[in-house]
Amino acid sequence: MDTEQTFAFDAELWLHSATKASWHFVTVPAEISRRIRFLAGRTNGFGSIRVRACIGESRWATSLFPDKATGCYFLPLKAEVRRARAITTGDRVSVELMMG
Repeated sequence: MDTEQTFAFDAELWLHSATKASWHFVTVPAEISRRIRFLAGRTNGFGSIRVRACIGESRWATSLFPDKATGCYFLPLKAEVRRARAITTGDRVSVELMMG
């Protein structure tokens, strides 16, 4: 990919607690997930894709993780970002993802 691609969307923060560690995620909408999958081509381990994310003034490098059941990607939100933005499970957030 020669140029940076940016995707913006709103999504609800949700908690995945299937393991001892509780992880918070937002789900990337289906259409954006399809575009990201197409643009990414080759992926990292487990089908993950490296991106830069932004919520408000918080910016960080992370990976999107695929969900085979829905075909969408999940974006993890680390505790540092949740605290800085004062967001918790069930809150809707405006997300910007950058690739490239």
